[in-house]
Amino acid sequence: MLVNAKEMLDKAYENGYAIGHFNTNNLEWTKAILKAAEEKQTAVIVAASEGAIKYMGGFKVVADLVKVMHDEMGITVPVAIHLDHGSYEGAKKAIEAGFTSVMFDGSHFPLEENLEKTKEIAELAHSKGMSVEAEVGGIGGEEDGVRSAGELADVEECKKIASLGIDFLAAGIGNIHGVYPADWQGLNFDRLREISDAVKMPIVLHGGTGIPDDQIKKAISLGVSKINVNTECQLVFAEATRKYIEAGKDKQGKGFDPRKLLADGTQAVIDKVEEKIDMFGSANSAK
Repeated sequence: MLVNAKEMLDKAYENGYAIGHFNTNNLEWTKAILKAAEEKQTAVIVAASEGAIKYMGGFKVVADLVKVMHDEMGITVPVAIHLDHGSYEGAKKAIEAGFTSVMFDGSHFPLEENLEKTKEIAELAHSKGMSVEAEVGGIGGEEDGVRSAGELADVEECKKIASLGIDFLAAGIGNIHGVYPADWQGLNFDRLREISDAVKMPIVLHGGTGIPDDQIKKAISLGVSKINVNTECQLVFAEATRKYIEAGKDKQGKGFDPRKLLADGTQAVIDKVEEKIDMFGSANSAK
């Protein structure tokens, strides 16, 4: 069923597991995420960044793709269609296009501007039954042009933005987008604990790729209820597709047919999503 993300994350928060947020980049990825979630009987968040949305043809294309594929596949688990790292205008477009959940990332603005814009987006989204994610601090690396060194979120700023009525909060705790460098210092659990105690709502962990399993599980125990994964799926998709081509399978029979050419990569995404669902502890939570 298509839903906003509030209920699934509140349930995860209360029961000590996390819901996977998996970014889609095309039709194959959308199908892979939905198939894995149905197989594992868990709620799932199918997300898209504004860059991916532009690549895929626009906000309504993405929303309609997920909706129609969800119906045609007979998906029975809760599914949220979420905008990842949305700009102010992008969040409005996603709301208009029929997404069921949006993130407004105002973390690069001065605090007062972040608060003002977040409040406006939250009121608009909630008026249409959609859930809202906001961000304080910085997630290291770059996502759709928003760059950050990965500064830790300020606890008082987190309390202020949480008071606006948002549904879940992304807060910088040393996490970064993309592949983690060899000298990465790890998540700052002291800061996570402080934020979680202060806001008492589901916390979002961006940059889920490459964080050791033990750190993921500890973060979940401290209030992280949504974990974002994109890069790791991209890596396994690329590796499986590369092996298919290097083995010359694209030259055998009709191996160049996109349905065959992309099949191994798509299966790799399914396998990775299922692996993450198991590790996040949400498998069978939709039963």
